[in-house]
Amino acid sequence: MSEWKNKIAVVTGASSGIGAATAKRLAREGLQVVLVARRQDRLETLAEEIRQAGGRAIPLAADLSSEAERLRVFQVIARRFGGIDVLVNNAGLGWYGYGDEMSWKTALEMLQVNIEAVVQFTLGFLHKMRERGTGHIINVGSISGSIPSQGIALYGATKSFLDNFTTALHRELSQTRVHVSVVRAGPVRTEFGEAALKHENGRHVPTEKVGVTAEAVAERIWGLIRHPRRVIYIPVWLKVVPWAELVFGWIIDRLGPLLLKSQKKTP
Repeated sequence: MSEWKNKIAVVTGASSGIGAATAKRLAREGLQVVLVARRQDRLETLAEEIRQAGGRAIPLAADLSSEAERLRVFQVIARRFGGIDVLVNNAGLGWYGYGDEMSWKTALEMLQVNIEAVVQFTLGFLHKMRERGTGHIINVGSISGSIPSQGIALYGATKSFLDNFTTALHRELSQTRVHVSVVRAGPVRTEFGEAALKHENGRHVPTEKVGVTAEAVAERIWGLIRHPRRVIYIPVWLKVVPWAELVFGWIIDRLGPLLLKSQKKTP
C-alpha cells in the first residue's frame, strides 16, 4: 500500500457499476479517490462507505454531458491537487435499438459523455501528467468497438473512437512514464441495461443479465495500473473477437438483425 498511499485517482461514472467498484478497489490500496458522476446522493453514500473501510474519497457531482460542468470538475481538482496520478474514464451512456429510432437528444448526449468527456478530461489531465513525468489514464471501452453490431451503432462507434484515440496516445507516450490504456470489456452485470431503457425508444439489451461482475473488472483495472499496457480484454478470451469479425462477420450480417428484431421497446 505504501507505494500508492496519498496518490490521487479520479474515477468518472463512479455512482454505480464499474466506476463504484473501481473506486472502492483503488481506495483499498491507499489512493485518495475523487468520485465523479451525476447522482450526488449515490456519490455521498459511496464516499462514506469508502471512509468507513479506512479509505479516502471525495464526491464531486457533475453532469458530464455539459462542457461547462466538465471544466468545473477539472478546475476544482486542479486547484485542490495540482495534478493527479490516475484517471479512469468510465462514465458512459448506452442505448439499444434501430439507429433510425434513436432520438437526436439521446445521440447527442451519448456523444457528449462517451467521447467529449473522455477527450476533455484526457487532454486536460494528460498535459499535467506530462509536466510531472508520471501518470496513467485508463479509458473503459467495450469489445463492441471492435465488432460493429446491430442495435448499438452509435455506442459501438464511440467505443471504436476510444480504441483509436487511446492507441494513438499510447504510442505517442511510449518513451515516457505516462501511460494511456483502454479496457475492452464484454458484458458486465451492472445497471447499464436499465439506464439504456430509460431513453426514448430504447430496447432491452440482450446481454443485460449476463457477463462478469463489476468487481471483476475493477480487479483487472487495478492490475492494469500496477502493470501498464495498451489494452486489456475482459474476459481475456475476448481478444479473439477482432479476428472473429474478419472471419465470421458475414454470419452477424445475417443473424444480428433477427436478434435486434426480437427485443421489445420500452413500454
